Amino acid sequence: MKFPLSLKMGASLLVLLGQLACSSNSGKPDAQEEGERTSAAAQDTVSEEVTEQPATDADLAKITLPDGFQISYYARNVVNARSMALGPDGTLYVGSRDKGSVYALPDKNKDGKVDEIITIASGLKMPNGVALRNGALYVAEISRITRYDNIAENLKNPPAPKVIYDKFPTEEHHGWKYIAFGPDDKLYVPVGAPCNICLRKEPVFAAINRMNPDGTGLEVFASGVRNTVGFDWHPQTKELWFTDNGRDLMGDNMPPDELNRAPKKGMHFGYPFCHAGETLDPEFGKGKNCADYTAPVQKLNPHGGTLGMEFYTGNMFPEMYKNQIFIAEHGSWNRSEKIGYRVSLFRTDAQGRSSFVPFAAGWLQNGKEWGRPVDVEVMPDGSLLVSDDMNDAIYRITYTGNK
Repeated sequence: MKFPLSLKMGASLLVLLGQLACSSNSGKPDAQEEGERTSAAAQDTVSEEVTEQPATDADLAKITLPDGFQISYYARNVVNARSMALGPDGTLYVGSRDKGSVYALPDKNKDGKVDEIITIASGLKMPNGVALRNGALYVAEISRITRYDNIAENLKNPPAPKVIYDKFPTEEHHGWKYIAFGPDDKLYVPVGAPCNICLRKEPVFAAINRMNPDGTGLEVFASGVRNTVGFDWHPQTKELWFTDNGRDLMGDNMPPDELNRAPKKGMHFGYPFCHAGETLDPEFGKGKNCADYTAPVQKLNPHGGTLGMEFYTGNMFPEMYKNQIFIAEHGSWNRSEKIGYRVSLFRTDAQGRSSFVPFAAGWLQNGKEWGRPVDVEVMPDGSLLVSDDMNDAIYRITYTGNK
């Protein structure tokens, strides 16, 4: 679970701020209108109790990986590095959230380290998501999508952005977005629930939406999705898979985050009525049946802050990793014992048996975190990049062992 403000709140403010989270935003329709309900329970806060301390190179030695794998810095000082997208020429584009900037990271000599960090845009409203299509860079802010044409040829003198769509909700709570183009050439744009637990009547909330590249034809693709900040399409089946953050304030271990599969339009994944396919919400689940909603493929760490995910399509790693899912776990913010702060692997073997295990871990040491993985990106050479918005870094994981 992630929040846009860096303000550190005392524990005594938790309930007070939580109760305001779903009711204090101006411009919202009346919560008593038919089809919309706010929760009477405490809401999650707008801050995170995390330490802000830059890491040193020695910290990479704390990262544990399977035999044969190594981790190094691909880029440092990428302030608040969040979601990533790779250009055809190998330039990595990185959004931010709190910083309000979008970066380009070229590596023209292909030495596994970026040549320079170029700020393409600044002063934006939580430009977390970035995507590329036909040489144009798409950037997702809270309420709008903009497009920078022919971006690779103009990194240091980017063109004025063209507004593709500017009618998304203005609520910041879960309003930052991960975006990507699907196999259908449509841009998928989620809008999270503007609260911890509530029911808004506008279908755009708690949903994965999609639109044409020019911003027309906006429609809901999947509903009942509390807050996804990472998704990808299976390389073979072309089905959409996505992570989803479970609600807060039901205890340390309830409910788990989710890994979901959406093979078709119109599916409902339960929020706010049912969590993880099996637990009715204590307030919104009354009179509901979990069997009426799509259960997750895999239950993930409760409050693990599950964010970016990507299928591994490279050839550097051993065959067992092919077409399997790497998942970034940003880390918990309100659990009594912290969890996450790692990159995990969801794998399905030839017999259809699945597993969910740590792949790269160690950003959490003795209850204190020095980094927070956000997104993953498979590079053309098969290496895996990991962004970190706390350590302001992009890591590169490679394999040199025996296959």
